[in-house]
Amino acid sequence: MSFFVYHRLGESESDPPLASFPALLDELEECVEDEEHLSVSLVHESEWALGFHRGGYVCFENVAADDEPRHLDGVSRERLLALMAALARGDLETVEREPWRPGY
Repeated sequence: MSFFVYHRLGESESDPPLASFPALLDELEECVEDEEHLSVSLVHESEWALGFHRGGYVCFENVAADDEPRHLDGVSRERLLALMAALARGDLETVEREPWRPGY
């Protein structure tokens, strides 16, 4: 399976090692005064995506479908990393099991 990550400043990277995910989340704490570049994301080839923001806020959506996005707030770093790894592997079932709330 293939996936992409999008860094805080917009660069993309295809299939980085899972060990790079902590550094991707660390980008959220860089330049906290920057109000334009607030997120990083992971997009699986199936078009399912997770978008991560400061404070453990994460959105889950299919970027190719017209479905309503879902979100969680206050998620621990460990849980965020587990969600990232699951989506990177294409394990949508694991990601879907989370108690997602509707909307952003």
